[in-house]
Amino acid sequence: MSDVLLVGTRKGLFTLTKTSSGWEISQVDFVGQTVTMLLDDPRDQTVYASLTLGHFGSKLHRRTSDNADWEEVAVPIYPPGAEYGYGPMAPEGAPKTRPASLKEVWSLEVGGSDQPGLLWAGTLPGGLFRSTDRGESWELIESLWNLPERMEWFGGGKDDPGIHSICLDPRDSAHVTIALSCGGVWETRDGGASWEVIGKGLRADFMPPDRQFDANVQDAHRLAQCLSHPESMWVQHHNGIFVSTDGAQTFREVEEAGPSVFGFAVCAHPSDPNTAWFVPGVKDEVRIPVDPSDPNTAWFVPGVKDEVRIPVDGKLVVTRTRDGGHTFETLREGLPQKHCYDIVFRHGMDIDATGEELVMGSSTGGLWITSNGGEQWETISNTLPQIYCVRFRRW
Repeated sequence: MSDVLLVGTRKGLFTLTKTSSGWEISQVDFVGQTVTMLLDDPRDQTVYASLTLGHFGSKLHRRTSDNADWEEVAVPIYPPGAEYGYGPMAPEGAPKTRPASLKEVWSLEVGGSDQPGLLWAGTLPGGLFRSTDRGESWELIESLWNLPERMEWFGGGKDDPGIHSICLDPRDSAHVTIALSCGGVWETRDGGASWEVIGKGLRADFMPPDRQFDANVQDAHRLAQCLSHPESMWVQHHNGIFVSTDGAQTFREVEEAGPSVFGFAVCAHPSDPNTAWFVPGVKDEVRIPVDPSDPNTAWFVPGVKDEVRIPVDGKLVVTRTRDGGHTFETLREGLPQKHCYDIVFRHGMDIDATGEELVMGSSTGGLWITSNGGEQWETISNTLPQIYCVRFRRW
């Protein structure tokens, strides 16, 4: 099991170390600054931290294993003239496009073991970037950016479309699957030279009836993959939970999963393709009548809603399936069960290599860990700033 945790928060990066008396904060970096994404690269033991600084933009820092100091490296930059669309939710008469510039690095992942120095970055507003020199420079994956379908991508949890999930096939470094809000699931089998939208069976009930199964407008909140069985993939979607056994080519929708099928985070077991964990919450949406005279017919708009987003009945729980999504257990021991308003964001839950230890951090600064697959949870802290990302150190 891992003995080091990295926690990215609204007020800094916290490193926690496991001691004989429990978990303790051993270091705080970037105090007062917003750390929205983290990456721990086991290939060369380098840690990356992405900061989102509002008026000062996004910054990317790295620290090597033999150096206690952070060094600033490059961030992805959109080329002059790059534009993105408003998608199908654009008001009538609104502009068709707008200039693209980096808003946030929403995902960071390493390349394969045969690709030293290669990193992937998913960004807002919807561009995928690659670095071959450990973040010294970045290139926009133009094969994806230039697809005409991209102009239909739109914001869901964020105002702009964004790539939040990047899954590398451990058997083939040229096979990469990504997911975004809102734009569905895409894959490349040639290292990014070409892309195909996949994910048949994903359903978006916020779209008009004739577009609910349109793969290019799905609001996939998070995509997770079983490392030893990469064809086993899970999507926590705005519309619920979906499971795939063929590498995200097709999905089956889960209709019942404890208190709710709505949420943001999902972790897949690293070696058991049938096991995954989710953190349910209250779904929030607005019904927009298609026909004002017919109250029973409506469609739903993500991003145009009252943001309820709290645990069901004020009780924080984790749901777990161990049979491929056919049944779920609700795990609550050690978690707050009264007047709890914590939500776990997309990158707020992580799993270690054993598949037994999970950690999750919340929107109100709670941090919990389990060493037995979620049966019992231990509170590490309830006074941290808002947590955006948690990672086990993997070396």
